[in-house]
Amino acid sequence: MKYKHLFFDLDHTLWDFEMNAKETLHDLYTLNNLNEKGVTDFEIFFKWYSYHNEKLWDRYTKGFIKQDELRWKRMWLALLDFKIANEALSKKLSVEFLELLPSKKNLFPYTIEILEYLLNKGYKMHLVTNGFETVQYNKIHNSNLQKYFIEVITSEGCNSLKPNKEIFEFALQKAGALQAESIMIGDNLDADIRGGMNAGLDTIFVNHLNVKPTIQATYTIFHLQELEVIL
Repeated sequence: MKYKHLFFDLDHTLWDFEMNAKETLHDLYTLNNLNEKGVTDFEIFFKWYSYHNEKLWDRYTKGFIKQDELRWKRMWLALLDFKIANEALSKKLSVEFLELLPSKKNLFPYTIEILEYLLNKGYKMHLVTNGFETVQYNKIHNSNLQKYFIEVITSEGCNSLKPNKEIFEFALQKAGALQAESIMIGDNLDADIRGGMNAGLDTIFVNHLNVKPTIQATYTIFHLQELEVIL
């Protein structure tokens, strides 16, 4: 085998963040009676939350804002779109969101099957994620993914974020892996693919959304089952 160590991203690659976040927000929408507070349309609320979350994550990964600001301001901005300027409610929703989100278990199709396939072939698998430490470990546990991964490297745990080279170097060191025998697998062209390339790794772009790539990964797949052709 050309590769011995497989480094996976978690959110949006294996764990279906969009579906899990939507389920979580819908639960909070009901529990907090947001309809009575002026959030009259859940689908629009989720659309704005997703928009602000993506923008704030980009600022967070580039070092412009801190973790706490990301967590509550995505709620604050989504509520502002409904003309609700309620900081206390935003912070309450932020705490409840991170408590409930990791309990959700939606994975992309064929996730368990491909991990079983790769495990049986003898690959050593690890996770490299920009997510928060406790949240990510709870997601992994509740989705029954823990048995597949030897090392879990979080940005919070190593004090660096993808696409910075340092988080990948830390991951290689922790896994006892060499660049030439390792490959990074993820959905994010900047964080996973550009980041992996900058660290000297081969990469697999998991193009779940069928977007036009702006950079060229070593391999591109559109469904996790296609990993069987490469690995």
